[in-house]
Amino acid sequence: QVQLVESGGGSVQAGGSLKLSCVVLGTIFSTVDMAWYRQAPGKQRELVAGFTSGGSTNYADSVKGRFTISRDNAENTVYLHMNSLKPEDTAVYYCHADPGRFFPDYWGQGTQVIVSS
Repeated sequence: QVQLVESGGGSVQAGGSLKLSCVVLGTIFSTVDMAWYRQAPGKQRELVAGFTSGGSTNYADSVKGRFTISRDNAENTVYLHMNSLKPEDTAVYYCHADPGRFFPDYWGQGTQVIVSS
């Protein structure tokens, strides 16, 4: 059984920092493509950052230079380091795992990030 357990959300003032964590249980983490998505009220869910099993990363234009995605294969964990946070970063952030086309993908439960001005 595959589970994605998120943590690290909270409330922070604009300009502050926050670190999200996602622990992946029940699969071989090193072969899984990982990503962070977010969804603000009334908005579509959007890709924030991705980190493939091959080691490549990509970021939404809105977070480039401010957010960093990383992964620790030994701990089966993916992180999202968020710096210089803005009110528009306020959203529920979801961890996503894609183990490959022959397997279903998985979502974390979501963690709320609130950035106040």
